[in-house]
Amino acid sequence: MRTNVLIPGGGAGPGYWSRLVPLLDGEVIALDLPTADPSAGVAEYADLAVEAVGDREDVVVVAHSLGGLTAPLVAARVPARAIVLITAMVPRPGETGGEWWEATGHNALGVDSSDEKAVFYNGVDPEGIAIGDAASRDQSFTPFNTPGQPWPDVPVRFLFCTEDRFFPIDFMRRVVADRLPGAVTGEIPAGHMPMLSHPKEVASFINQA
Repeated sequence: MRTNVLIPGGGAGPGYWSRLVPLLDGEVIALDLPTADPSAGVAEYADLAVEAVGDREDVVVVAHSLGGLTAPLVAARVPARAIVLITAMVPRPGETGGEWWEATGHNALGVDSSDEKAVFYNGVDPEGIAIGDAASRDQSFTPFNTPGQPWPDVPVRFLFCTEDRFFPIDFMRRVVADRLPGAVTGEIPAGHMPMLSHPKEVASFINQA
């Protein structure tokens, strides 16, 4: 049986996947990462993911947003059949998450994320926003300090969200074409939190891995 390991984005607990989990094929492990702990970074997140997988042998590594920094480390250490990235960061080998913003040109976009509801939750209904709020937590900067590792020889699927205000669609298409040219891509008319606004569509994309 396949196992889906869900790596959350920044400052998110496992609860924000709650609408998606029942729709996924196979077993689901929604990771609960120590996001607020300044002593825990990408390596520690990956260790926790690998420990959670244990001896399971058919693994789909799913990562959202900041989780893209952790995904290649996990997929290199478990029997991964695929990596599925949901509007996620795509680091180059040797590039830290902190360097990613300038290197990709995101800083030049001038995205103002001060209004979190408008930027991150566009298209999400009030109940979904409440789910996201309940799952939110502090996020340390530590994961942004680790140099990226080479992407393992594992098939990658990337889900674009065409209404994403934080990672705008034209920006993300350019990043993925440049950094993951072999990825299978799909897109849905969602913002940055598609697991809350479009769980059926997200599940369908993951289930095809």
